[in-house]
Amino acid sequence: MLTSTDLLDRLLDPVGRALSPEAARRLVALRADADVQAKIDDLADLANDGRITPDQRAEYESLIAVANVIAVLQAKARTVLLDTLAA
Repeated sequence: MLTSTDLLDRLLDPVGRALSPEAARRLVALRADADVQAKIDDLADLANDGRITPDQRAEYESLIAVANVIAVLQAKARTVLLDTLAA
């Protein structure tokens, strides 16, 4: 049975194969800006403390979903860069 991570990996595989080395480098370097990271941290604290509202939880889950997509793409980008070094 495929997990959601497995499905995401398979869905994004064509994107990973289409990355140029330069695009892969930029993707690997991608980080949330300070304001976005602060918002994520605040929502995480609320969730961990059990004080998160339903609207905040929905926002937090959306941000985590986006972060997961970016993480999968970054893993694919690292593979592109390793393949480039091996060639």
